[in-house]
Amino acid sequence: MRLIIDGFRDPYENMALDEAMLILRQENKIPDTLRLYRWRPSSVTIGYFQKIREVVNLEYANLMKIPVVRRITGGGAVYHDELGEITYAIVMRVRKGYEDIEESYRRICRALIYALESIGLKPMFKSVNDIIVNGKKISGSAQIRRRNVLLQHGTLLVSSNLEVMGKVLKPPKIKLKAHGVVNIKEWVTAVSIALGRYVKPEELIQPLVEGFKKALKVDLIQEALTEEEIGLANKLKSKYKSREWNFLR
Repeated sequence: MRLIIDGFRDPYENMALDEAMLILRQENKIPDTLRLYRWRPSSVTIGYFQKIREVVNLEYANLMKIPVVRRITGGGAVYHDELGEITYAIVMRVRKGYEDIEESYRRICRALIYALESIGLKPMFKSVNDIIVNGKKISGSAQIRRRNVLLQHGTLLVSSNLEVMGKVLKPPKIKLKAHGVVNIKEWVTAVSIALGRYVKPEELIQPLVEGFKKALKVDLIQEALTEEEIGLANKLKSKYKSREWNFLR
């Protein structure tokens, strides 16, 4: 499997690249690929089916210059902290054992569990697509499938600013109630909090690489993005910057 250890990109580039990789994998122009990446500036992504005003405090986002972008995947709104989070994206053919959506989440998320275990934490997979540590969410993932190819991407909160997260996101009250909490800070955690010491996101890159090797039973070969991926992403970027897309619902 190809490995891309990417740097910082803005949210429009990141979402455009994930979609470009999905398209080109469908066309057999790239192999199964894992990309690890960061965000600059800090950003919010929302699930494809969400109504932006219901899940994001747009006034606060505008005040803090936090861009908000709609994903092609489902799931909930996510705050991506420039200084405190790593995101992974994997595109792959749906092979044996990955036909069932929940089982595929479980298998892919196992990589994050292995990574967190390797640094001394005790994570658990929570159906359908979350990982929890000490009863709190530390990672969430989302997926889309097209023509027997899946794209799954997800976050790992390393040292995220939960104050900002709590102000910019508006999680549904019914969801908070289901978790027995009254605000987002009681619902989520981060590696630094769980370990009781500050951890830089880059410290998790190698544990994640090793975790994906073990979980997916593959060798990971580090390469660069292709010119075709970058070119297609540049074309898709205008969609992700458009008001029509981001205010679709």
